[in-house]
Amino acid sequence: MKRCSICKQEFDETGERSEYAEAGEWLAGEVWQDAGELCPLCLENRARLVMMYCPEYNT
Repeated sequence: MKRCSICKQEFDETGERSEYAEAGEWLAGEVWQDAGELCPLCLENRARLVMMYCPEYNT
């Protein structure tokens, strides 16, 4: 179990991921360089926020 660097909740790295969480994983690795540090819910939220507020990543 790991602890999320944003919400501080514990999460299982090997758990199933939604499509939003997968997009959040890409953003974590390519944009914010914090891959592996966020829980699935924070990854999903990040992906949704980027879709709404960062059109440069929606191409």
